[in-house]
Amino acid sequence: MGLLSALQGFCVIGIVIAVGYVAARLRIGGSTAQMVLNKFSFFVSSPCLMFAILSKEPIFDIFHPSIIVAFLSAVLVGAVFLALNRAFFHLKAADATIGALNSLYLNSNNIGLPIATYILGNPALVAPILVMQQALFTPVGLTVLDVTTKGKASAKEILTQPLHQPLLIGSLLGILVSAIKAWTGVFVVPNYIFDPIDMIGDSAVPMILMAFGMSLHGSKPLQQKGDRPAIFTVAVLKNIVMPVIAFLLAYFMMGFRGPELYACVVLAALPTGQNVYNYAARYEVGMQFARDGILLSTMTSPIFIAIVAVLLG
Repeated sequence: MGLLSALQGFCVIGIVIAVGYVAARLRIGGSTAQMVLNKFSFFVSSPCLMFAILSKEPIFDIFHPSIIVAFLSAVLVGAVFLALNRAFFHLKAADATIGALNSLYLNSNNIGLPIATYILGNPALVAPILVMQQALFTPVGLTVLDVTTKGKASAKEILTQPLHQPLLIGSLLGILVSAIKAWTGVFVVPNYIFDPIDMIGDSAVPMILMAFGMSLHGSKPLQQKGDRPAIFTVAVLKNIVMPVIAFLLAYFMMGFRGPELYACVVLAALPTGQNVYNYAARYEVGMQFARDGILLSTMTSPIFIAIVAVLLG
């Protein structure tokens, strides 16, 4: 029953993406609709979403030990892609960064939350991944994109990059509120302030998904033959290699068994997050590569999550 509910979650995601595609096909919102949705979700709604989620999470759930497995498996998979790129694909630095993010970045919001709820029975299990990705992988990835797209690097730009990331700022503020609540027992944000933030945050996921759907109109997936090997490699790394690495780390290094082990492997099998396309669009680099990688991993992820559920569930 839980597996069926999770697969229904994938269906929901697909419908929202399809709505974005149809809207673009009908030219609803004009030619700039996709760009507007991407920018608004990046600068406004997504930071609100991260604040709303993390501020309500118990601080010790946010920093669960499973974050070690998620971090190491993601780093290893990203490193494997970069090594393969250097040996075989020879993508430029910005495109290689998108490829690495496609390989390691989990869809922890719009797919991770329902899967954690319906299969794992605890939506808080995605909280460590949310923190890790927004506080570490996103700033690092966007810093590299900033530097590679501008053609220069400076210590000032690198050090101040986190200040330019609304997602990270929203996440850190949410963690701060959660920590204050754990210390004082009081949720310091009044409802008349939290409720509009939460309301705006609720728009982030559909905006990102519809913008992704809009990007599918007028372009055929996997049409750039030169990118196909890298795109298929991204899907294999994300949906097969990462769960295997997570299992080995969780079982042998962390000593996890039962539900903890199962949760680590299921979450590692999540598809690539649509956020990666959002970042590619923000810097106008590797957009088709990001879109195709996300689409392929999203289509194949339910199969591998089902296999994990059968083997470990």
